[in-house]
Amino acid sequence: MPTPTPEISLTAHTPTKRKRSSTMASEYGLKRHFNGEAARLIGGHIQGVYPQFDVDGYAAEVEERIPGKELKDRVLVLAGGLRSRLPENYVDAVGILVSILGDELAEGEGMFNTSWYLMPVARFVEEYGLDDPEVSLDALVEITRRHTAEYAIRPFIEQHYEMTMKRIAEWAHSPSHNVRRLASEGIRSRLPWARTLTVFVRDPQPVLEILEPLRSDPSEYVRKSVANNLNDISKDAPETALATALRWSEESPTPETSWIVKHSLRTLVKEGNQQALTILGATGGDHIRVPRLQLTPQSLTIGDTILISLDIKNTDDQPHSITVDYVVHHVRKNGRSIPKVFKLTTLDLAAGEQRTLEKAHTIREVQTRKYYAGEHVVDIQVNGLVRATDRFDLRI
Repeated sequence: MPTPTPEISLTAHTPTKRKRSSTMASEYGLKRHFNGEAARLIGGHIQGVYPQFDVDGYAAEVEERIPGKELKDRVLVLAGGLRSRLPENYVDAVGILVSILGDELAEGEGMFNTSWYLMPVARFVEEYGLDDPEVSLDALVEITRRHTAEYAIRPFIEQHYEMTMKRIAEWAHSPSHNVRRLASEGIRSRLPWARTLTVFVRDPQPVLEILEPLRSDPSEYVRKSVANNLNDISKDAPETALATALRWSEESPTPETSWIVKHSLRTLVKEGNQQALTILGATGGDHIRVPRLQLTPQSLTIGDTILISLDIKNTDDQPHSITVDYVVHHVRKNGRSIPKVFKLTTLDLAAGEQRTLEKAHTIREVQTRKYYAGEHVVDIQVNGLVRATDRFDLRI
């Protein structure tokens, strides 16, 4: 995930309030913080309530075992070190961990900033708590108030389905925005960094039943999760997602629901799905023309910026609301190309109106994209329909 490395303090034991990032911390940026110092941070909290906890030994073991490991394996090392140093009885051990969690995160506080170090605590429950599901589910509720349990909950869905789904349905009505968010995020079929929940890929109806009371949630944190969840569903069951989005729009005409619907249909909109565009109010794609498209310069290299300039015209005698995207077909190593859709704008065009639009696009490598030399095609897409095409040459 190509997002900024979070600002993380390895010395402060008391969480400080920071704005939650709008995007999740990158796995690479986060993994490097799970080391011996992280073990000391966690161990220091534990020692305050469980004095015999061996902080030095814990830190030394973690430091010895993490080299060459990625994020999840590093977190597992820290969780395993906790298991070997806490009471053998799981209920007693998890009780100690719950006691160190601190205050609940308020709306806007960042789990990957203020409470990032609790990831091994959630992993502890995930790895060692499946034989005590009631106790573990209680613990996950407390963890998610301070961090997240969106990954740890998934084995419980797979191994204790009825019990877990009953609890999740209750969480959707919690007064805590963090717990309500877990009700949605924990059952996402295609949650990033997590294995796919195939039970919900095959049948998303149980997920939709959980999401129903959250479709106009007052919390932005919850709304983002609901939108992402319905977007996941749209990838496997587009007709179901479309029907749900339309019904929510009609039954719950609130700004909150409107926001969720718009963001939940983003994948289908990028694919040019006409029903999705209609739900979002786009009209008249057949009547829109792009009489001019110019790319400047038409030959460039990594780090350069290309200016996309175009004229767009409504040829109809009726006004229309349109969504304009541009699609860059990135050349791959094998010579083939993969399209990537970028948002340009949404606008209303009066009958017969023509406008000029411009967009600067920088050719910048990111973690998820490597550029290769060759001719790159750029399409202008209006309401999902290609209306103009041009090309630029990329030199490496």
